[in-house]
Amino acid sequence: MGRPADLEAGAEPARSAGSPAQGRPGALVQLAAPGDKKRFVRAPPDHSQRWRRVFQLAFVALNVVIGVQFWAFVRFYETGGATASVSRPPGVEGWLPIAALMNLKATVLSGELPTQFPAGMVLLVAFLAITFLFRKAFCSWLCPIGTISEGLWKLGRRVFGRTFPLPRWLDWPLRALKYLLLAFFLWAVAGMSVEAIRGFLASPYGIIADVKMLDFFRRMSTTGAVIVGVLVAASVLVPNFWCRYLCPYGALHGLLSWLSPVRIRRDADACIDCGKCAKACPSRLPVDVKASIASPECTGCLECVAVCPVKDTLALAPARRSRWSARWIAAGIAVLFLGLTGLARLTGHWDTVVDPRIYSAIIPRAADLDHPR
Repeated sequence: MGRPADLEAGAEPARSAGSPAQGRPGALVQLAAPGDKKRFVRAPPDHSQRWRRVFQLAFVALNVVIGVQFWAFVRFYETGGATASVSRPPGVEGWLPIAALMNLKATVLSGELPTQFPAGMVLLVAFLAITFLFRKAFCSWLCPIGTISEGLWKLGRRVFGRTFPLPRWLDWPLRALKYLLLAFFLWAVAGMSVEAIRGFLASPYGIIADVKMLDFFRRMSTTGAVIVGVLVAASVLVPNFWCRYLCPYGALHGLLSWLSPVRIRRDADACIDCGKCAKACPSRLPVDVKASIASPECTGCLECVAVCPVKDTLALAPARRSRWSARWIAAGIAVLFLGLTGLARLTGHWDTVVDPRIYSAIIPRAADLDHPR
């Protein structure tokens, strides 16, 4: 049965005239369409996006603080101690996912926790746990790049009145790029022994891999600036361009979320076929026609749940009849992140300990250090 005309393009479902319950949260109303009347209970106000914005902004702020502290740490050694001495923030290792993957492999094979970049591995495990339980919530709730990307396409929609999703024939092959990049990095890590991993991370280049990352942005080449500029422009026009097509870290989280039993689930009996959920989905998933969304592109952003007008029709849950509220999802993300990082701090598996004399010797000449062959 097709959609009633008054529900096309995501229109609000018509309510029965003169209903005393009209407009009240949870009120019983009915779908007004010739020959098809379907009663439903309007969904109460949804606060999922408010919770998500709080997490996004808090994580952006946290990363800004980490970035400033790390810059001050590097400047102290670059200036020979002429600036204020600042400790190295372990959280910067969250920007080194390849090193974290190396350490995770070495830990699994050896049974020993790393001493070099341990915080990076802890953060990787925390983010993967969040992904398994709440889809790719790391991408849509925590990742600063994901937050910036979302802000850019929403800015583009405000400026141009719309976004410009790529056609399906181009979208599919481009989405494969992030999985190819992930496969390359996994192949590189898979070919390293435990001894090779530890040797690389303890080498001068490995010790200041974070400094090399900082220098990419501080001393960006013309080519690098052009590439970043193109990515920013593309992100303004195409929703989540970097995340959807090029991010290998997002691809890793997507594959793990694909294995998760938790997913967006739709109650077909309650659904009124308004199509609002599919229209709101930034990943362009057919939420309105699927019983559940298992796609690795689903980021668990809950945008579809937020716009659904019918109570208990859409939810992120492990089973069809269970329902997880945004408040519980937010609490789960916070507990996993703070719990695992806090445990690492308490047990002494958070800080990377390097003799300051080594930093004094190699940070000033970071630009001359090349990746080991």
